[in-house]
Amino acid sequence: MDLLIVTGLSGAGKSLAMNALEDIGFFCMDNIPASLLAKLVELSLQSENSMQKIAVVLDIRGGKSSEEILNALQQLRRQDVSFKILFLDAQVHVLERRYKETRRRHPISIASQVSIDEALRQERLILEPLYAMADYKIDTSLLSTAQLKDRIVSLFVDKSSDAMTLNIMSFGFKYGVPREADIVYDVRCLPNPFYIPELKGKNGNDHEVSDYVMQFEESQKLLEHLQALLDYSLPLYVKEGKSQLTIAIGCTGGKHRSITFANLLAEHFKQKGYHPVLEHRDEQRYN
Repeated sequence: MDLLIVTGLSGAGKSLAMNALEDIGFFCMDNIPASLLAKLVELSLQSENSMQKIAVVLDIRGGKSSEEILNALQQLRRQDVSFKILFLDAQVHVLERRYKETRRRHPISIASQVSIDEALRQERLILEPLYAMADYKIDTSLLSTAQLKDRIVSLFVDKSSDAMTLNIMSFGFKYGVPREADIVYDVRCLPNPFYIPELKGKNGNDHEVSDYVMQFEESQKLLEHLQALLDYSLPLYVKEGKSQLTIAIGCTGGKHRSITFANLLAEHFKQKGYHPVLEHRDEQRYN
């Protein structure tokens, strides 16, 4: 049985994630009391219609302290039940805006009569041990509903032949560094097509932009060095048992140089036998 513990901050997208998981064959359970988690998993294993993929939301609604939640996970380990943890995160100002838009109240605000800012601070403190343990981390601050669904599907569709899920993401530093990134490369040192009038409105997916970026010797040399470094290090990550690696390539606005390099790295690793998931986070933004 594949057991996935879905957790994270309230408002970060756990419901959307569960909908996406259900669409790809997971049996999903939300708002589970931490004390009942092990028993529910045991019943699922004993069921005549044994469920192969189960996703369970475990957050502050089901466990009021980190000790309570961690005890529930420890009980699973004592029962020899293996599991993975997916942690959904977002920046505080984004979560505050989402709560204002939906006019819903935070669970801690309801229970303790504190501000949304204080509720989020307390929640992050409670869930910090789970963040440290998480196998997968997704910052949803700048992701649309469709982008979050695509990310979930890319992580959990059946890829049993893959040793590691490799995510390659382009982004703009002006919109913030992706929190889920394991490795960040900055390509702002290269000539910027933004200042070329006929290229300003295009992006790195357009051959005119990628041709411009890669015509320079420094671009070609940088790409060669990045490929060589990753060719050496990726097998080491696989050897150490890392199940997911996110490589983020950043330029100023996330539309020209970063997209060009992300595309070229993704193509390089396809040829190496990996199955990279490519995402251009800030492609649709206006500079």
